[in-house]
Amino acid sequence: MNIQSRVFTERKARVVKGGKSYVSRQGTEYLPGVSAETVGSESLWLGIVTLHPGQRTKAHVHEHHETAFYLMSGSEVELWTGSDLQNCEKVNLGDYLFIPANLPHVAVNRGVETAVFIGSRNEPTAQESLVLYPELDGKVP
Repeated sequence: MNIQSRVFTERKARVVKGGKSYVSRQGTEYLPGVSAETVGSESLWLGIVTLHPGQRTKAHVHEHHETAFYLMSGSEVELWTGSDLQNCEKVNLGDYLFIPANLPHVAVNRGVETAVFIGSRNEPTAQESLVLYPELDGKVP
């Protein structure tokens, strides 16, 4: 099939200028770039996630959605994962990280620099399948 024989629905690409950030239910600052709210995305969230010095997220999962991040500024961040948050990995500047759907996790910034991630999730709002696990919050030192 060549391009001339395809039928395309009238759509257009969108350029998103910087928008307004918000504090997510898990506690980090989210700045959506591509989302349901900014461009009407149906299956993708892309934006900036900020974790300030001394800050941690609340224990949570994204039940049905995978997450990917790239640490573009800041120093080491701890990522605690597992059913009892028993696994800890260090995320350093320039590292990518992947969080599977429905995996409990907590991110902790023990450094003195703000950690800024570029993040993406295969859901349009970034909070759609979020479930908090307050009973796990005390598991991370």
